[in-house]
Amino acid sequence: MALGLRCFRWVQPGFCNSLSVLTRPVSQVRLRNTSVTWNDCRQCGAYLTVPIRHFATKKAKAKGKGHPQPRVNINASLVEDIIRLEEVNVEMKSVVEALKDNFNKNLNIRTSPGSLDHITVTTGDGKFALNQIGQISLKSPQLILVNMTNFPECTAAAIKAIRESGMNLNPEVDGTVIRVPIPKVTREHREMLVKLAKQNTNKSKEALRKVRTNAMNKLKKSKDTVAEDTIKLIEKQIGQMADDTVAEMDKHLALKTKELLG
Repeated sequence: MALGLRCFRWVQPGFCNSLSVLTRPVSQVRLRNTSVTWNDCRQCGAYLTVPIRHFATKKAKAKGKGHPQPRVNINASLVEDIIRLEEVNVEMKSVVEALKDNFNKNLNIRTSPGSLDHITVTTGDGKFALNQIGQISLKSPQLILVNMTNFPECTAAAIKAIRESGMNLNPEVDGTVIRVPIPKVTREHREMLVKLAKQNTNKSKEALRKVRTNAMNKLKKSKDTVAEDTIKLIEKQIGQMADDTVAEMDKHLALKTKELLG
């Protein structure tokens, strides 16, 4: 009995590993020398060792996906014969500046005389800023007056422009004077301004996409004469510039939303 147990201990490692080998391809199986003790005598034998494969867990994969992609930083002067990246950057920045200007002029909680200056009035002679054809003054904290004495024929056009300015204003006519009551700042009015801010931001993003598309179309014209790797790097640079611009827009929108909601 004792002899049988000793024999079993000697063959057990090889037996167990041999069973594991049956489920693995032969190419992944290798031999490894080992030594066992038999009645206090060392004897050498060989048994099959199965390599263990470690699989990536879902958690590890998810962690890898969160890592930011490496950024591209192309020297604009080196690729100016292909495309002028500086001009593309200026066009993208101009879209952001236009959005900021729109926020400052059109989306304010407190209406002031200066907030009407930008309103464009369409007349038979062309388009003019409201402050060019009318004298704007603050009658009281709740009332703005626009004196159209110098251009009375533009009064109707000025009223239409004020109503369609998106500032929630309802002007009234008193001869050649336009009375513009300042609406009370309610929660509904604040939420409406936030909605307008989001709409304006989306329009700006559409304008940005056009800038990006135009740049990509210009780049495509050089695909026959420029290395493919270079084209891909420039495409990535343009996409990266567009992404940065979108992030800047979202930042301004968040700040404006916070300002409007209080």
